Amino acid sequence: MIQNTNTSFAAYWRAVANGTRKRMPDRLLVLLLIPFSLIYAVIQYTRAEFYRSGLFTTKRLPRPVISIGNITVGGTGKTPATAYIARFLMARGLNVAVLSRGYGGSLEGNVSIVSDGVTVLLEPEQCGDEPFLLARTNPGLMVVIGADRYEAGMLAIDQLSPDIFILDDGFQHLRLHRDLDILLLDYRCPYGNGWTLPAGLLREPETGIGRTDLVMYTRCPDTLRSSLTVPGKMVCYARHQLCAVRPFAEDVWLPFSALKGRTFLAFAGIAEPQYFFDGLRTLGLNVVAIISFPDHAAYTEFQIAEISSAMQTSGADSIITTEKDGVKLKHLSGSLSEKILIARLELALDDPAPLAAALLKLLQK
Repeated sequence: MIQNTNTSFAAYWRAVANGTRKRMPDRLLVLLLIPFSLIYAVIQYTRAEFYRSGLFTTKRLPRPVISIGNITVGGTGKTPATAYIARFLMARGLNVAVLSRGYGGSLEGNVSIVSDGVTVLLEPEQCGDEPFLLARTNPGLMVVIGADRYEAGMLAIDQLSPDIFILDDGFQHLRLHRDLDILLLDYRCPYGNGWTLPAGLLREPETGIGRTDLVMYTRCPDTLRSSLTVPGKMVCYARHQLCAVRPFAEDVWLPFSALKGRTFLAFAGIAEPQYFFDGLRTLGLNVVAIISFPDHAAYTEFQIAEISSAMQTSGADSIITTEKDGVKLKHLSGSLSEKILIARLELALDDPAPLAAALLKLLQK
């Protein structure tokens, strides 16, 4: 097994912040950062209280808003959850618009329409990989980006006429009123090491959970032996399943059983790539090498060369990556592109009833 993982400080910090690394130097780093975490926690708690009390203004869109977010930094599977809820709503005849920040795109900060529900109007380099992926893989879904999600929503109202909004990564975007707040927590590591940034993964103190209407635990094990709960909150349990695969240049999806007999180099530039690699092995794929890139990797010539070199070194005959990574490889051509397979990840709920009940209750209003 050849393993080429990202060894940057960012990757090291994440391992410390989620409690994976606990050696003496790691603990010393946490101790050094705790004073800054306490200051950050006070600021975030005070900000939330100012919005709750009305000292800070919250704007309301003229359509219902469902917020999907997390309380930790990255890696809880917001994009599959957003797609799942969008499809649930569209199946009931609603025109759905996703409001996203557009993180990582050249238009980040600007209010722009990614998709009008018919045509995808921007490239991932412009709008960010996640908004583009949502627009491309969910026909009929409207997607608008903007740092100010109220302005993005009003643009959608004026030009797209949506019936309902999904606020992507919206748990801390308190300036916009939401009618249903859904909080995602990683089942295996809900709060990291328990500290707020920068000593831990928490974006705000755990008390922020009180704002949510429904908690969705993601990345649950196949067999739940003990179910985590949040007092006073509706809870559901989900896992992310690798459900299909396709050749890089084709739109024909195949079952993973069609890949028997191959050897694979797997790479990913996502927040928690190990989940992806483990999922491939669970499906029986012979993964002989892995490469972890930073989250939202742009895939420069240097990174493409690293993939090509690792393939030759490992002796793998095929390459596999995530759908999120695949949207940023559109410029790729030649023999390397012919060896790449794109894996689709979807959300599966153990019991969809709590989520369905919350959504239907909102629609009845």
